[in-house]
Amino acid sequence: MGKKVKKEVEPPPKDVFDPLLVESKTAATVVLMLSSPEEEVLAKACDALYKFASKGDENKVTLLGLGAVEHLYKLISHEDPTVRRNAIVVLGIMASNQDVVIHEFATLCLAHMAVDYTTKIQIFEQGGLEPLVRLLGSPDPDVKKNSLECIYLLVQDFQSHAAVRALNVIPPLLELLKSEYPVIQLLALKTLEEISKDGETRIILGENKGLDCLLQILETNEFSDLHVEALAVLGNCLEDAHTLQLIQQTGGLKKLLSFVGDSTVPDIQKNAAKAITRAAYDSENRKILKEEEVEKCLINLLEINSDGVKIAASEAISAMCENSASKRALGLQGIPQLVQLLSSDNEEVKEAAVTALANLTAASPSNARAAAEAEVIEPLVNTLNAQRDGAIANAAAALTNLAAQEPFRVNIQSRGIMHALAEPLRSTNSQVQSKAAFAVAAFGCDAGARMELRNAGGLGPLVELLHSKNKEVRRNACLAVMVCASDELTAVELCRLGSSMVSPTEEKQELSGQWSSLSKSSTREKGLRKGKGKKEDEKMKEVAQIISKVQDEINLENSHWLPPPDFILLDYINDASTTILPLTTTRGQVVALAQLVADKMGGPIERDKLHDFSWELHVSEVEFELKSNVVPIGKVKKGTFYHRALLFKVIADRIGIPCSLVRGEYNRAWNEVELVDDSPQGIAGLLLPPKKYIVDLVFEPGFLIKQGSAEADQYKHI
Repeated sequence: MGKKVKKEVEPPPKDVFDPLLVESKTAATVVLMLSSPEEEVLAKACDALYKFASKGDENKVTLLGLGAVEHLYKLISHEDPTVRRNAIVVLGIMASNQDVVIHEFATLCLAHMAVDYTTKIQIFEQGGLEPLVRLLGSPDPDVKKNSLECIYLLVQDFQSHAAVRALNVIPPLLELLKSEYPVIQLLALKTLEEISKDGETRIILGENKGLDCLLQILETNEFSDLHVEALAVLGNCLEDAHTLQLIQQTGGLKKLLSFVGDSTVPDIQKNAAKAITRAAYDSENRKILKEEEVEKCLINLLEINSDGVKIAASEAISAMCENSASKRALGLQGIPQLVQLLSSDNEEVKEAAVTALANLTAASPSNARAAAEAEVIEPLVNTLNAQRDGAIANAAAALTNLAAQEPFRVNIQSRGIMHALAEPLRSTNSQVQSKAAFAVAAFGCDAGARMELRNAGGLGPLVELLHSKNKEVRRNACLAVMVCASDELTAVELCRLGSSMVSPTEEKQELSGQWSSLSKSSTREKGLRKGKGKKEDEKMKEVAQIISKVQDEINLENSHWLPPPDFILLDYINDASTTILPLTTTRGQVVALAQLVADKMGGPIERDKLHDFSWELHVSEVEFELKSNVVPIGKVKKGTFYHRALLFKVIADRIGIPCSLVRGEYNRAWNEVELVDDSPQGIAGLLLPPKKYIVDLVFEPGFLIKQGSAEADQYKHI
């Protein structure tokens, strides 16, 4: 056997450091180890500090003096889970000391952990809000700051709004606005901004004179770094008409608008415009803002060299257009500046500006003239090629508004409007499709425009829109097809593309009113066309006969007509007044009236046999008997959803039962009532808010279905 050869051990690489075991006997050394980059060292150091702190409060105070908490706070967000866990454990044991300093670092730890959603939920569920709100009154500013930061993070979730409101957080927050520390003031304002999104909180804020505090901050130049946040809180408060009226009465609204006008900070100006927008969604607020001449402020903001401010101001102008007086005032001075914004390189600015122009020119001939004089037509046509769907849709709407006046319509047509509309017709956005189709209907009354649309390939996309699932798109597409079919070439092309096969009857009926107004220009054009040849002369005679026949029908429609008397309905009302009106509760009256209506309309119907309930034949027989399609409701003895809902509404109005009549789709209609439930037992005098119910008149007459429930949806839809 050969001699064994001993393997030589390879020496370690020269660049590797040999492990060094360190034994520390002082807490100060271990605290220094918390700055180590090695995860194992950090974990062991935290473990050693935990054991040291567990021995008594004196040791915890010692660690505080050595600055351990600062290092541990950083380790809470360490990427290694063991280090993270050990650091939190050490902070937890140190927090058991009731010293104010411990409060500081306990709240600091909670504030850091509240960034995470799951931890935030745990803090809320474990009742962490109550001690945090209590610590807002701590004498230590660091405890206040940390508690406030944690509360701010917790109220990011809407469920916490009611909880902090119940804990009466508003007074301590308003008190913190007087703090000498800007970071505390800022956090207090941010927290107020978040919770003031809730209406009940805004009421409490007003009762505690919070609006005065906010206005005082805006008036103080030393608090300029807080103005943006203070304005954001006020913006939330301005949504309530009562609050806005209160601010106006105290002169605060005038001060606010003056402050915005004098400010040179874009964020302040942007937030102010956004606040006006939110307030202007309410009709009463719009009246108040008009009284304070808010239009001047908004027009001035359009001149600010900030895209964000221009967007916010344009949106506020759009909202204020719901007030007719503001609409006129904004149109006189604001339209030229909005037209200039259409040339902006910022697509959002362009969209906001064209939306404002569409709202300003809607049903306003004077504003439409002002826009045309400001040379808006070419920029609007160019905006049809914009990148944002909202800009395209509103550009089409604004052009349609201008087309109501013939000189402007001719001007727009000369700039190739139909060619520009061909691409929007191919859009996948239903709003763009609808506005583009309606624009085609507005401009398609001229032969040249129709030829331009044919050459641009726009008829194909237009016919495709007849298949849309969106009702408004289908309706406007039908209208456009009817207008464009005025000449033979376009009509033949539309038929070849299949428009006659897909145009729904429902949309044709809905278009009768719109067609009568838009077809005038087309009819005028036919009348002016010179006949060439015998065939053309015959066609013109036919057109003249049709026009004469239509005119006769219009004259007949305009003649005085009286509906036939409905004595049966009068009997129903008398019966209801005798038997239902004496009932003592609204709920009892609603149930009894529902049963009465169902009995008069054919009784209850089983759900499975609804399709066998042949009300159509019965109604047709009544129409034949009366020789009219106007049928007195009392004559209907077999009624479906909308017959019953209509009869219920008529009788309810006559005997004083408050209810509403809602029209659905596919012959569905229903009645909604608001009823107040009885107070819970043992709580006398408690007034509960009313709840909405749908009255069942078909399946279980008198049964009240809670609004928003699955049963309610089943009743309202097929």
